[in-house]
Amino acid sequence: MEHFEATTFASPEVGVTANSAEAINSIAHRISGGNAGRLELEDFAFARFALKKANVPDRGLVAVVDPSVEYQLNTLTNLVNVSNNPMWDGIVRDGIATGMRFVANVYGFDVYTSNYLKGTVADAALLEKDGTTGNDFSTNNGVANLFFSADQTANPFVGAWRQMPEVDYEYNKDMQRHEYVTTARYGVKKYRPEGIVTVVTNPAV
Repeated sequence: MEHFEATTFASPEVGVTANSAEAINSIAHRISGGNAGRLELEDFAFARFALKKANVPDRGLVAVVDPSVEYQLNTLTNLVNVSNNPMWDGIVRDGIATGMRFVANVYGFDVYTSNYLKGTVADAALLEKDGTTGNDFSTNNGVANLFFSADQTANPFVGAWRQMPEVDYEYNKDMQRHEYVTTARYGVKKYRPEGIVTVVTNPAV
């Protein structure tokens, strides 16, 4: 399942050229995080804007982000000041993530964390949402955080299983141990490019 998760989350980057904004309806669908390569709240708002401009349903909005993004959100000054931001009280009290799922909704996105997002190494001048400020991920390596609608009419991903996972087992008498192997065959790819927004961030915290 780790392999399947990593393959699925890597599919939006397949065939994408370095520094490409992947613009749809003149709106970038692939940007750099807006704080010198680190994701900020305004990037959530921009991702929602880009999806709306592409006529993507605003139902079932999901963001899958690197744990470093969770950390950055947890430590944002404008969220920590609860007295001025009572709507963020749950984030400040409990942290954003409980297990694999955020306990709060950010600009309509249910946010999940994953350690299996695609790393980027070729982007040397990927632009932020302002379309002018570029950031270099060729030396620090970036991570491609994904924003999309999981609504059944959106279909951001498509895939098929040729062979469902099968577990084989044998006892290795020479090593005195039980050995298992799981085999599966499948394919998955990005189906509707307009339905996915990628925000590349620097995972350093």
